[in-house]
Amino acid sequence: MPTHTRIRMFNTRVTYPNQSLDNDLCQAVRAGDTVYVRGQVGTDFDGNLVGLGDPRAQAEQAMKNVAQLLKEAGSDLSHIVKTTTYITDPRFREPVYREVGLWLKGVFPISTGLVVAGLAQPEWLMEIDVIAVIPQQESDQ
Repeated sequence: MPTHTRIRMFNTRVTYPNQSLDNDLCQAVRAGDTVYVRGQVGTDFDGNLVGLGDPRAQAEQAMKNVAQLLKEAGSDLSHIVKTTTYITDPRFREPVYREVGLWLKGVFPISTGLVVAGLAQPEWLMEIDVIAVIPQQESDQ
């Protein structure tokens, strides 16, 4: 019996065609009652960038992705326990954090925020990864 479930597996050849990568990854992993969600950006699951130059719009798309991945893993936004948010410019903090805050109103996760020199693609202005849990009654199903 596997110890974890991989959700939305992919290879970086497809995700980053402009780079010479060949890594097998997935968007999320469910390990026991814990869900780890890979860093999400303003790109939808079809590879389309949403919000070119707009950190708030990218944060909105990233949170749509997070919500979908948690649902596929058997959890939801209300069960997020930790977020890590990366922004490429300190001026993006307010629009990104406001948008994320709309999605996580009343959740009260712990949170780390970082300003970084860049992300994997130059047009990405923000990235967020999360750790969530699956409540016991849902994990028994």
